[in-house]
Amino acid sequence: MRFDVITLFPELFAPFLDSGVTRRAYASKQVDVRLWNLRDHAEGNYRRVDDRPFGGGPGMVMLAEPLARCLAAIRADRSDAAPLVLFSPVGQRLDHAGVEGWSAGSGAILLCGRYEGVDQRFIEAHVDVELSLGDFVLSGGEIAAMALLDAVARLQPGVLNEAGSHEADSFNPAIDGLLDCPHYTRPEEWEGRRVPPELLSGHHAQIERWRRERRLEATARLRPELLAAARAAGRLTPADEAFLGRLAQP
Repeated sequence: MRFDVITLFPELFAPFLDSGVTRRAYASKQVDVRLWNLRDHAEGNYRRVDDRPFGGGPGMVMLAEPLARCLAAIRADRSDAAPLVLFSPVGQRLDHAGVEGWSAGSGAILLCGRYEGVDQRFIEAHVDVELSLGDFVLSGGEIAAMALLDAVARLQPGVLNEAGSHEADSFNPAIDGLLDCPHYTRPEEWEGRRVPPELLSGHHAQIERWRRERRLEATARLRPELLAAARAAGRLTPADEAFLGRLAQP
């Protein structure tokens, strides 16, 4: 798959693309990331890409014309009709199901907004999807683009050290949509805190039940709406319900 990134700061992506386990996906072009500097498509000595907003107010607005020229250059270089994604606080929130959808596709064009935003006329003419990481505002879309790229890359075959390691991730609806359980490693005791004995028992069924109960417990305490969704989808077993009933007892 191929992701083209429109950004004013392509240098931010170099350490990201060359770090961590997901670099395998980028280096092999399994996830092909191509960076496009928006200023290369602006005119004038100053390569201006923004201007004051009509109607007054603080900040600057990204100009439509440089964006349109950059987008045209990308589309001429691609052989498919890739969707244009704008990272914006007003976009739909990115979640695990959304990441899975992007990870199974052929890629996209990612627009990293800056300043107060993008000229609305460009959005109406060219943007296919607006995405948000949550109810907060970033200085630009680069971090959001990296988040999407990282989440997509780690789902690609062979990228993680163990093929099924992402299957037990938090929020994975293919499993149950619950939060993940706690994890421990050596030593068995650290600063007076011991590893739960169930994990040292060698009894696989006991270990799996402990992990399941910790996932249920964490989800009920921290994200009860996820638990309700899992129950509505029929993902909870009678043993799960019995455990949750004991948790609810005073």
